[in-house]
Amino acid sequence: MKPKDKATNYKPAEDRQKDLKLALYRIQKGRSRTGETKVTIAAVAREAGVSTALIHNYYPGIAEAIREAQGRSNRTVRDLKQQELVAERKKSANYREEIEELRMKVAHLASINEVILDENRVLKAKLSDRKVVDMASRNLQD
Repeated sequence: MKPKDKATNYKPAEDRQKDLKLALYRIQKGRSRTGETKVTIAAVAREAGVSTALIHNYYPGIAEAIREAQGRSNRTVRDLKQQELVAERKKSANYREEIEELRMKVAHLASINEVILDENRVLKAKLSDRKVVDMASRNLQD
């Protein structure tokens, strides 16, 4: 007897791809042979009698078709993430603008505060000088 050639156990890629497409179709139409009801890569792999790794590694088009059937294709996810990124960048720009405005207001208020503190020192000095003078003038009158 001849030793069995491992290559004879494998289906041609075109046949395997056809099997995977049919497995996906059967699950989508509710006619799964394995009772699968949810479209996932694992479910399609079980329905077709292959491993999930085979789909991921050799049939990326089938994997993408499964993701599209799930509503989460790479393109859809990428576009959604891009929209989220644009929105977050707009928020970030608005926050930076607001921070700059607030910094300017703080600087303005600090300047006003310094003027008021200086005026307060001057007024306190005048008041303390007046008390000394008032006391001195009272002593002279008495």
